[in-house]
Amino acid sequence: MGPLSSIVIGGVAGALCYTACNMKSKFGYDDSLDVVGVHGVGGSWGAVATGLFASKAINDGGADGLFFGNPGQLWTQVVAVVSTMVLAVALTWVILKIVDAVVGLRVSDEDEVAGLDLSQHSETAYALGGGQYGEFSSATGAFADAMRSAEAKPRAAH
Repeated sequence: MGPLSSIVIGGVAGALCYTACNMKSKFGYDDSLDVVGVHGVGGSWGAVATGLFASKAINDGGADGLFFGNPGQLWTQVVAVVSTMVLAVALTWVILKIVDAVVGLRVSDEDEVAGLDLSQHSETAYALGGGQYGEFSSATGAFADAMRSAEAKPRAAH
């Protein structure tokens, strides 16, 4: 791919990834690291775009894409993307079932409210307001109580 093609691919990838990351709340799936929006959507677009913009003028060992006279390369890329998605979904499902059976997939609601830094690692990630609990040190209510009670729990040695 030439420089102009790369700029087009990158611009489209940025817009697609941004949109996909913002759509997760609409679809209701849990993806705190935006893996689907960035790697799934962006990676799929990049692979399909290869089938559009590939050029033997840039890489004589490769193949031309659709825009350079070879629609077969686009089909090859689409088949590869769909196959990868099927494999990833199937194996992820198997792995999640095994992990859920062995250790579980979610923390307790109390630990989630307190925050995983505090409940799982006995640390606070941010101490902006001073004090042991940062900005929550003078807070009241269920959230502040959960933060304080999680810190007070005895922790098993690792």
